[in-house]
Amino acid sequence: MATTNETGSQIPVVVWGTGNVGRAAIAAVTAHPGLRLTGVIVSSEEKEGRDAGDLAGSGGHLGITATREIDGALATLRGCGAVVYAASGELRPDEALADITRALTAGAVVVSTSVYALYDYRNAPAELRAPLEAACRDAGTALFFSGIDPGWGNDVLPALISGLGSEIEQIRCQEIFDYSTYDAEDSVRYIVGMGQPMDYEPPMVAPGIPSMVWGGQVRMIARALGVELDDLREVVDRRPLDEQVTTALGDFAAGTQGALRFEVQGLVGDRPVIVVEHVTRITAQVAPDWPTPPDGGAGAHRLIVAGRPRIEISVEATDENGNRAAGGNATAAGRLVNAIGWLRAAEPGLYDGLDVPLLPSSYLATDTTRT
Repeated sequence: MATTNETGSQIPVVVWGTGNVGRAAIAAVTAHPGLRLTGVIVSSEEKEGRDAGDLAGSGGHLGITATREIDGALATLRGCGAVVYAASGELRPDEALADITRALTAGAVVVSTSVYALYDYRNAPAELRAPLEAACRDAGTALFFSGIDPGWGNDVLPALISGLGSEIEQIRCQEIFDYSTYDAEDSVRYIVGMGQPMDYEPPMVAPGIPSMVWGGQVRMIARALGVELDDLREVVDRRPLDEQVTTALGDFAAGTQGALRFEVQGLVGDRPVIVVEHVTRITAQVAPDWPTPPDGGAGAHRLIVAGRPRIEISVEATDENGNRAAGGNATAAGRLVNAIGWLRAAEPGLYDGLDVPLLPSSYLATDTTRT
């Protein structure tokens, strides 16, 4: 594959979707010296016609107008380039897969956060994987899924850091977040279950769902370490609010869910050796005995390698005026956007978080007037 377009040194890129990840992707593509933003695809009439800089919240004018005309946006890639597919796939996986296939067929490499079952594509159902593999092969393109928690935290980072130890008993990847800062109210209330009665079953932790979403990452870490897992196990805990709290997302009543904690455990025998864990609150005051960010802030991604030596790494990223949820989304988008050049040069096919190297950034600005 070529690493550039036909007429210049920059790879043309279309960002598809302008939610939490899409906004960050627009900023990352715009900043990257090897990429050029050529189009932004939106689904709502309200966003159509707005400047990409406005949608990204940068306050700048990028001269790229958001459109609902998919073919027109993909045509700006001139049969090559890349698509950052950041449209939601949680409740519309079939539509998301159709969109991604459309972009691949147009000759673009695709990076995406949207279809959790394909993060570990080797173990994905054949009916999901095979059409994408065929599209990549026929069009000479490549596809990379990553982004949950926020991708690098549950695959390449634990694999790299494990190489610093001599004896490993367990690898634990934690996302610890105050979700009152997360700009997705419907997801917080109805998928995560915050503010719902305690007899409500949040879809996020319905039996089998955590393993479907995060089990692939547990398996990838095991593959990196050469560990053969016997099974996956899900562990879920929920806590109610003692009193009503009011956040930027609105009111959350006393007695309703105020915190959710779950683990997807990769087992050897009955021993959890690789664990992906979520600790989620709607206010810092609930479940104070559960893990918290080391600095007491609103969120962190923590890796614990238990063994000799014991290694603990905590990453606190901020974006959009110091928001840590936005910072996590920005790192997920950055991982995908920075992989585009590598994918353009790669053989056609599907790739995962262990296949795609974490490369040094080329963003370091020497021009102090650049933002």
